Amino acid sequence: MDPVAVAVVTVVVVALAFGFTNGFHDAANSIATSVSTRALTPRVALAMAAAMNLLGAMLGTGVAETIGSGIVAPPGGLAGLLVVLAGLVGAIAWNLVTWWFGLPSSSSHALIGGLTGAGLASATTVHWDVITSRVLVPLVVSPLVGLTLAFALMVALIWILRRAGNQRTTRNFRHAQAISAAAMALGHGLQDAQKTMGVIVLALVAAGWSDGPSIPLWVKLAAAVAMAAGTYAGGWRIMRTLGRRIIELDPPRGFVAETVAASVLYTTAFVWSAPISTTQTITAAILGVGATRRVSAVRWGVAGNILVAWVLTLPASAGVGALLYLALRPLA
Repeated sequence: MDPVAVAVVTVVVVALAFGFTNGFHDAANSIATSVSTRALTPRVALAMAAAMNLLGAMLGTGVAETIGSGIVAPPGGLAGLLVVLAGLVGAIAWNLVTWWFGLPSSSSHALIGGLTGAGLASATTVHWDVITSRVLVPLVVSPLVGLTLAFALMVALIWILRRAGNQRTTRNFRHAQAISAAAMALGHGLQDAQKTMGVIVLALVAAGWSDGPSIPLWVKLAAAVAMAAGTYAGGWRIMRTLGRRIIELDPPRGFVAETVAASVLYTTAFVWSAPISTTQTITAAILGVGATRRVSAVRWGVAGNILVAWVLTLPASAGVGALLYLALRPLA
């Protein structure tokens, strides 16, 4: 059998495996707050998140095109496919490590780091201008925006509801959280499933099977199903970190955190086609709403561990991607 065809099939399978790990690693992004406030039961929340991930994945291709053509430009043939494969494995490895330790790191940045590391090891062209403008800048800005907006909106909400009955308010926001959690899951599908689509197209272009950057329908469907299945499998370790270990959330704060994070995801996907981290965005929003209770209510030690994981994601996944490419290079 043609080695290039074997390599393409391998990359597609590994890319879908990445999409699955992305789904269960990031399931907490969509539903941790709703489950922790008892707005939704875990299984109902996971089923809803999986369905909305599936729908969100079909709503756009801008982020996929950024991943498919804007991060690295691998050579054609088997050598280029090995670059993509090494980058994917680097991302999956980091996803599994951070899942094991219950740390909500970014699957998006793990993928970008893995591709960049494999690209550097193979002397492939790396588009540093795109990485700077659409990865590094959003990496800093999106959590700051999420934290600031969540804090400001929560302060405003506290003032508006200062005379409302606490029990009724809690009940109403539990119902509202079903909507905000669905919006968050839709945004996660919109952002993260497109990254799997983009890397599959990158492999098809390297093999000469596609001119890019358009996304074939089968690629959209396969990536959407892989992520939805991973989401339904659930990432309970990370869910506990986001839902309970950072701060004990109540329904109003859960609603505000999810609403702000979803808004940031939609804006960056539709306006800038920037592959931002859903994990960083929702975590920052949770920190923002938590700080309105009192600064000491946030467990800053846990937040510090999460920050360390964020900082390490790009270099760690890049290192794994580079080492794996060097190991695979004799096959080219």
